[in-house]
Amino acid sequence: MKLPKGATVAVADGAKLNLFHNTGDEVSPKLTAVEHGAVSSEHSGAGARHPSSSANPDDQQTTEDGFAGNVADMLNKQVLAGKISHLVVIAAPKTLGELRKHYHAKLSDVLVGELSKDLTGQSAAEVEKAIAAA
Repeated sequence: MKLPKGATVAVADGAKLNLFHNTGDEVSPKLTAVEHGAVSSEHSGAGARHPSSSANPDDQQTTEDGFAGNVADMLNKQVLAGKISHLVVIAAPKTLGELRKHYHAKLSDVLVGELSKDLTGQSAAEVEKAIAAA
């Protein structure tokens, strides 16, 4: 996958988010970590107050889904504010599915690609390799 210069790469799972910017170019990407504020795992959706049962997700899944929704909200706000012009999202499969539910139309417009992998514990170099292989 090509990674435009200045692109933002969001690497997430159900509890952790790492943000990077491509300070290199399309041919030789170089990911640099970007500081971001804390992301809450509080779920603002209606299902968050229902008790766990066979028909409802367990508390752990609800927490992970809440985190993913809040990550998407943060990314949406940055896209709408013009701070992100190209975005790659790399997330654990369940997290990626939850993120997609919350994408704003403008976020979808700047989305360069997605990878369904859990790379939150990996170095920037490993993330670069995964993007290059995609």
